[in-house]
Amino acid sequence: MGLCRDLGYRHQPPNVVQRLVQSGASTRPGAWLFARLLPPLDRLTHRLTRGRASLPGVLAGLPVLTVTTTGRRSGRPRSTPLISVPLDDDLTLLGTNFGQPSTPAWVLNLEADPEATVEYRQRSVRARARPATDDERERIWAASAGIYGGYRAYQERVTSRTIRLFVLEPLDGGAGDVPEGPTPTGS
Repeated sequence: MGLCRDLGYRHQPPNVVQRLVQSGASTRPGAWLFARLLPPLDRLTHRLTRGRASLPGVLAGLPVLTVTTTGRRSGRPRSTPLISVPLDDDLTLLGTNFGQPSTPAWVLNLEADPEATVEYRQRSVRARARPATDDERERIWAASAGIYGGYRAYQERVTSRTIRLFVLEPLDGGAGDVPEGPTPTGS
């Protein structure tokens, strides 16, 4: 069984307002603004709704996971709200960083320690991230357009680095193997 089924991860088509928000977020100024404002506001939304809602879910119709990695330098838990692209019954992560030139910290954390906790709508599982194969990379980029059109714009803007793509695989135990509790925050 894959993480999509374990977590009940699903994507609903965005409404008109959500499509407008997605369109604005995919522009260079929109991506810059969202890169700075969205993560802390989404953590607050997650905490206030006890994991039942995310800001990108409400504003842009995007399904958001909270991925908790281990900080590569600190060794402390670091939680990051991320959009995931389903691939078959697996979930994938795209290290686009809103089309910014730098690699996001969560990518570097996963490269240092591929085990993570993945949470979606109050369900948590332990997972291992592995780099996507060349075939999977093509399929992930193709599938990403159906989740968020901004990924194409981000891919075109990021020319100074390779965008890392990961496939998340469940560790033994499946859904519900992580006790509920407060989600640590940080980046």
